[in-house]
Amino acid sequence: MKLKIPPLVVTFIFALFMYLLATYMPVGYFDFFGRNYLMYLLFFLALLIGVVTLFQFFGSKTSIDPLVPSKASKLVTGGLYQYSRNPMYLALLLLLLTWGLYLGNAFNTLLAAGFVYYMNTYQIIPEEEALTNIFGKEYQKYCVMVRRWF
Repeated sequence: MKLKIPPLVVTFIFALFMYLLATYMPVGYFDFFGRNYLMYLLFFLALLIGVVTLFQFFGSKTSIDPLVPSKASKLVTGGLYQYSRNPMYLALLLLLLTWGLYLGNAFNTLLAAGFVYYMNTYQIIPEEEALTNIFGKEYQKYCVMVRRWF
């Protein structure tokens, strides 16, 4: 796989861009009733999804290294992975959406969409190709049954 930037670093880069956008863009501020509640809910969901999926990988005794998917020794399809093929990345997206709500700039949703595009193009598609090479038809069947994000 040609990817050189770990997904956590990509998330921090997008979070930095979100901060810069919210700080230096003179328009786009928003507030609404329940914004803080939604922010806390998304943060809680992100943490819950992230922790549960890490435990699923550790329990399956397979690699969680996103830069070398060829290290995967077992296909994890149960638990949260029966609803999303990429719940760890979904958790990162939820963290970015939480950050965007905290910053209160509507244009940050565009950066969150950019994160999804970047992850699909440079992380998920190469991972899917590697996992297809490792697990073959089992993984292809899984891809048909389960959505990429949610």
